Amino acid sequence: MQKNNHAQILDERVKYQKFLEKRGQKFTQGRKSVFDEAMNAHGHFTAEELVKKCKQKKRKVSRATIYRNLHDLLEAGIIRETAYGEKHHHFEHIYDEKRHHHARCIKCHDVLEFPDLNEDIIYQPFLAKKGFTILGHEMHFYGLCSKCQQ
Repeated sequence: MQKNNHAQILDERVKYQKFLEKRGQKFTQGRKSVFDEAMNAHGHFTAEELVKKCKQKKRKVSRATIYRNLHDLLEAGIIRETAYGEKHHHFEHIYDEKRHHHARCIKCHDVLEFPDLNEDIIYQPFLAKKGFTILGHEMHFYGLCSKCQQ
């Protein structure tokens, strides 16, 4: 039986709180605000989008706190990061995502998500011989979507 969205987010919150406890840190109001906004974001989001959302909701969270806590959420395995070939990074939460990759149009910037096909199985033996343990992988394709080719 699959958990509902609320239950999954509560599980992620407990996971994050345990991560912070191990580091001797508290789940402060600022961390709670960043966590909540990240979990309520749909699809991909940027740090600056979270800054705007916090301002709109009158949450007293500094830009530095948001960036620091996004880093903590990454380390805790709550969100993942992707650059899309840009200077700023995009994030997405992990709990409700199936492993996937991205193809991005360089003209209109639309993103197409497509399923992971277990490519790491191909690379794992090679990297294992080199003493490298794969924790995950990310693949990006860049090109022109069908609209922009016309």
